[in-house]
Amino acid sequence: MRDIPVNTRPLDGPAPRIDVPEGATDCHIHVYLEGYASQPGGPPIAELATPDDYAVVQRRLGLERVVITQSNAYQFDNGATIAGLKAVGAETARGVVVVGPDTTDAELAEYHALGVRGARIMNLPGGAVGIDGMAEVEARIRGWGWHLMVQFDGREIERHRPALEATQVDYIIDHTGKFLAPVSADDPRVDTLLRLIDRGNAWFKIAGLYETSRVGAPDFADVAPIARRVIAHAPERVIWGSNWPHVGVARADYPDDAVLLDNLADMADEATRRRILVDNPAALYGFA
Repeated sequence: MRDIPVNTRPLDGPAPRIDVPEGATDCHIHVYLEGYASQPGGPPIAELATPDDYAVVQRRLGLERVVITQSNAYQFDNGATIAGLKAVGAETARGVVVVGPDTTDAELAEYHALGVRGARIMNLPGGAVGIDGMAEVEARIRGWGWHLMVQFDGREIERHRPALEATQVDYIIDHTGKFLAPVSADDPRVDTLLRLIDRGNAWFKIAGLYETSRVGAPDFADVAPIARRVIAHAPERVIWGSNWPHVGVARADYPDDAVLLDNLADMADEATRRRILVDNPAALYGFA
């Protein structure tokens, strides 16, 4: 196993300009730890990204809770995610893992006790389990009360709509819908997204605006209107995540985490931001 370089990404900086409420949650980060190598089928790991690294970012942003999401690099090996979850502790952290055909009931029980509350479905290149395997994963997690975190190209939402409508557990439409070429907020595919939310078990995560935007920071003006429309339609179903440590982004384009959080100021008023950052994550992830 080759040694992975330590983190060189910027961690600290000016605080966000918005007033961050007590109990605010970052619902999407990844960790990359020494001793855990990328697995076949996943992308390589360029640098470590540890809970200690993220703690600097977390303090800067004024956040208190976090959801550690299994990285595509690790495929079915949840070891780094579980180690990160143990390091942070179940009082303030939750986890989302990959559940595969070889995941045992004993492992699911262990994961749940440590704070895991979701299974990742990644229907883009490098994902371990796609939508074609979602029903089998749902059957494994339903008894634990977990949700599915589902990421796909939003332009294909109509193709995936039957599978999403068949899902009985809660699920997250990840990464602001992940329209890999930005669409307008009144696009019919956004209408479909809202209809899925209206069914009562879909959530919408604002994250990764920089991954799909063609115009870029600070406003991400070609992507943010979709988030604003969803917030206006169903603020009780929206959560937010930083997507730290922003893997695969060129250093020149590396996003400012405070700017990503401040985007919420242009999307929602203070009461709604509290809902997105505190109340909704608490309901979905079981934070006290």
